[in-house]
Amino acid sequence: MSRDTVEFIGMIQTQEVSETHAPHGPAIDRDYLRAFAQAHEAAGFDRILVPYGSTGPDATLTVAYAASVTERIHFMLAHRPGFVAPTLAARQFATLDHYIGGRLAVHYISGGSDDEQRRDGDWLDHDQRYARTDEYLEVLRKVWTSDKPFDHEGAHYRAKAAFSEVKPLQTRDGKPHVPVYFGGASAAALPVAGKHADVYALWGETLDQARELTGRVRAEAARHGREVRFSMSFRPILADTEAKAWERADRILAETRRLRVVQGFNRGGPQQSEGARRLLAAAGQGSRLDQRLWTAVAQEIGGRSNSTALVGTPEQVAEALLEYHALGVTTFLIRGFDPLEDALDYGRELIPRTRELVRQRAAQAANFREAA
Repeated sequence: MSRDTVEFIGMIQTQEVSETHAPHGPAIDRDYLRAFAQAHEAAGFDRILVPYGSTGPDATLTVAYAASVTERIHFMLAHRPGFVAPTLAARQFATLDHYIGGRLAVHYISGGSDDEQRRDGDWLDHDQRYARTDEYLEVLRKVWTSDKPFDHEGAHYRAKAAFSEVKPLQTRDGKPHVPVYFGGASAAALPVAGKHADVYALWGETLDQARELTGRVRAEAARHGREVRFSMSFRPILADTEAKAWERADRILAETRRLRVVQGFNRGGPQQSEGARRLLAAAGQGSRLDQRLWTAVAQEIGGRSNSTALVGTPEQVAEALLEYHALGVTTFLIRGFDPLEDALDYGRELIPRTRELVRQRAAQAANFREAA
């Protein structure tokens, strides 16, 4: 993807739930999931994330179902290395890529919470998990690209005569490949990102934080002769006027707090991940940063997940996204606090406005180069 373009990723879940919507009904609501996936396609999103949770429905099967009820939109499967052998995962992803028509990408999550990992039986510590991911991705890629069986013996995996008859439908540089999305801001994570990531994912940080972290990732990638694209996650809060948007943000915060009391949660303590610490560091500077960035919900829930918002009219939020795009962020993962309704709302103005601003800036740059 060129820096002169922009990609939008949404997120779907198998039931309605968010910081302002308590989960209700069955864990899997097929009608809701179908409507949710189709809403993203209708709204003009490029891709949909299906998240991973240690107590929730299987993400791989959810992607398969959502792909069966859509036609064009691509998917990003969240996957935690460590619970499936990389040889098996390589075959699963290659198979799924064929069945859904080459619409798959995988976001590899090494794990930022010991409690989450241990629910699935993983007792490695934080840094060990990233070392395992490094080896996991090496084996995965070799399974996809090898034309004959190979042996592997590493710190975490051993395999003899590993091979896959099925290769991904997609290719990169002429070799079978499923795009690799990757996140993690710790010292253990960044070398893995530089070595393997096609797209490095950040949570919604300040412009200064984003500039600093993308620079570090670029430096790591350069050590391997690679280039990396960047994704950033936000929770846009839109309204017809800026004042109404901030009023809506206040209502979202109040409802988040109310539900946490009802559900018996204390004020969110910090997660173990470096990404969560970075969100809380930003929140420590104030609840409103860089004009549009709103950190109050992130502060309330302890930096969990992509919980920072951009607040304003569609035009104002599109202009804020353009500032991140100027730093080299070409992908935005956006989702709302009213998940399905906000996805449709983003498609009415925010997505097309942002695409047009990016197109205009690219045209201006091209004209400047031509004049020079």
